[in-house]
Amino acid sequence: MSRRHFMGHLAASGALALPAASLTASLRAHAADLKKRHKAAILLWMGGGPSTIDLFDMKPGAQTGGPFKPIATTGDVQICEHLPLLAKQMKHLSIVRSMSTREADHNRGRYYMHTGFVPNPNVLHPSYGAVLSHELADQVPELEIPPFISIGGPSEGPGFLGMAYAPFVVDSNGRVQNLGGGVEEDRLHERLAMLSELETSFVSQKRGGAAEDHQKILTKTVSLMSSQQMQAFRCEQEPEKVRERYGDSAFGRGCLMARRLIETGVTFVEVDFGGWDNHADIFTTLENRLPQLDQGMSALVEDLVERGLYEDTAVIWMGEFGRTPRINTDVGRDHFASAWSTVVGGAGLKPGIAVGTTDENGLRVTSDPYTSQDLMASICQALGIPLSKTFTSLNGRPMKIANGGRVIKELFA
Repeated sequence: MSRRHFMGHLAASGALALPAASLTASLRAHAADLKKRHKAAILLWMGGGPSTIDLFDMKPGAQTGGPFKPIATTGDVQICEHLPLLAKQMKHLSIVRSMSTREADHNRGRYYMHTGFVPNPNVLHPSYGAVLSHELADQVPELEIPPFISIGGPSEGPGFLGMAYAPFVVDSNGRVQNLGGGVEEDRLHERLAMLSELETSFVSQKRGGAAEDHQKILTKTVSLMSSQQMQAFRCEQEPEKVRERYGDSAFGRGCLMARRLIETGVTFVEVDFGGWDNHADIFTTLENRLPQLDQGMSALVEDLVERGLYEDTAVIWMGEFGRTPRINTDVGRDHFASAWSTVVGGAGLKPGIAVGTTDENGLRVTSDPYTSQDLMASICQALGIPLSKTFTSLNGRPMKIANGGRVIKELFA
């Protein structure tokens, strides 16, 4: 079974008939109820490996420091001068400056940071979105859209948890690839009824977990096609002032959509913002890219706080690794996993602090180092997921959630 198969159901069934009514009123009517029980997470994925030494762990005056200056924030930290809006929100966020990992290859680092496991040809591990959806999606039984949404990129897959926890991928305008065509409503229902009958017959023959997963996906597909909740993808319904606040960029629209999806009851949203593999001319590139990051991420955090969603929503900012303190001959920085930073907040995590330290040139961690599995374990704990949880892979091997990572104790008051 593949995601293409899932999308085939959608495409074969015709275009979604999106109700015209605004979702906003409905969401607000149920917002208080959702807030009581809905734990969630948003991953802002910086594909390529951002230069955290230029953003969140600056070394002014050092040979490795680069030209940017640090500025004060509302938290007990300093960050890059090109992130002034985010500086105002740092009282809600914390920086983990002692990340130290071993995967400096893009694909391996991406897999590792999404799953807590290094790549293994014998097993596919579930990513953040799959794990959190598996553990938390039942909190919102009325959710009709997938619990794991990836905006602007494919994210990582569900691994051995099965396709029921695969990411549902849309672009920054909320469009789903392969959706289109036009089928009359009566004919559509006839097709779906026939397909449902075939699915039920197939599953009744005890064809295993894959067949059951397939039926779950079909059920979800049918609900999706007629759901009012699909309006959560329509950021154009937001007032112009709100859209301007997030910024007119794919990342800004992705952040706004993430807030709308979380507000609807979605468990996990990933917003992809690639383009950080800056081997050359890095400082000019960052000056052009950081304003988009600054506006989108700061608006997201501020909006979640204002709407009362932040205490139950973890926000994670990270890429697959950092970049070398050494500035290369092309005025760029190369891959570097030994000492780098991530940013986290929400879900009761202690805000406004920097966890861990690096040396004066950013070459090595000088405090307790933390790994991908430690970060993932901390997010799970913040969201109330027991770290004693154990999954069983398809080959029968037990695996601890977050690969048995330890909690980053400084993030918990």
